[in-house]
Amino acid sequence: MNIGLVSPYDYAYPGGVNTHISNLAMTMAGMGHRVKILAPCSNKKALPKDMSIIPLGKTIPYPSNGSVARLTLSMWLIPKIKAILEEERFEVLHFHEPLFPSLPWMVLPYSDAVNIATFHAYYRRSAGYTVCKPLLMKFFRKFDGRIAVSQPAYKFVSRYFPGEYRIIPHGVDLERFSPRVPPIEKYNDGKLNILFVSRLEKRKGAKYLLQAYRIAKKDCPPSRLILVGPGDKAQHEYERWVRAVNLEDVVFTGHVPYADLPCYYHTADIFCIPAVGQESFGIVLLEAMAAGKPIVATNIEGYASVVSDGSEGILVKPRDTQALASALVSLANDKNLREQMGAKGRAKAEAMSWPKIAQRTLDFYQECMGEKR
Repeated sequence: MNIGLVSPYDYAYPGGVNTHISNLAMTMAGMGHRVKILAPCSNKKALPKDMSIIPLGKTIPYPSNGSVARLTLSMWLIPKIKAILEEERFEVLHFHEPLFPSLPWMVLPYSDAVNIATFHAYYRRSAGYTVCKPLLMKFFRKFDGRIAVSQPAYKFVSRYFPGEYRIIPHGVDLERFSPRVPPIEKYNDGKLNILFVSRLEKRKGAKYLLQAYRIAKKDCPPSRLILVGPGDKAQHEYERWVRAVNLEDVVFTGHVPYADLPCYYHTADIFCIPAVGQESFGIVLLEAMAAGKPIVATNIEGYASVVSDGSEGILVKPRDTQALASALVSLANDKNLREQMGAKGRAKAEAMSWPKIAQRTLDFYQECMGEKR
């Protein structure tokens, strides 16, 4: 099958949607399909060398969901896009976050392929969807099939654009995050390691984790908190707070290459991500589960769709630092419970390996192609 995957986001920057697209592309290509990625790019040197990417346009920052998305609005690209579609003759064009005002808007009107949409986001509400719905419906009607990555993502998008959606979640690279990956030697010193992996944005809850760790530390075995993720301004603020309260054993790593992340997961005894909301899934939860690690997370819709409270981890109320501290103490002092939850998480992750998710996606393509014919 000849497949094009379209991303709205700058492919030179890491992020959940682009990670999803990369894994889908590599897995489908490994299954014998011809796959190319169409995406904006601000730095071609930063593009991965192991996949076929067609860079389309520079990007501008755009505030979105408590973060910053980098999108292209380069309408001069349209003649180039038409030429690419004419040359590539894609059988399927798979658009991710297709209703963002960016590259999908420029590609979709000129597509003669079977058009598939995947919706990743979850918000409490969307002013953009409300105000622009008449315009967006013109794009929405061109999709031959629609996917949501989780029940919360489906709940959000279907509120504005009712219709049939197939739930196909994110996948995980079981081999990459295999328990056979060695830990990082300098942190393998007998201290219990609590790991956070995410951008240091307010909605990811690092502030509450730091406050909870300060409370929990006195009731835990000797421990360390490792925060992995970019966010220069926020990191400096958190570091100042850590110094001000004399909180020891806190490590900020900054950005870590995706290839190095498995070593951090396997350095951890507990994985913790206390986001405050607006998460549709939680890829880092799935990665931690694949690594066999117990989880402490917030009981928000996106996370509760991945982790079952009391099974693969403990879910607590958002912004409740005392409850978060209690959950950390509970796991820190019970190695058997950590091992039981980690084993259950690994078993759950095995059902969501990328080959299985890719095959479900390919089956959906075939279904939509048959219906279109």
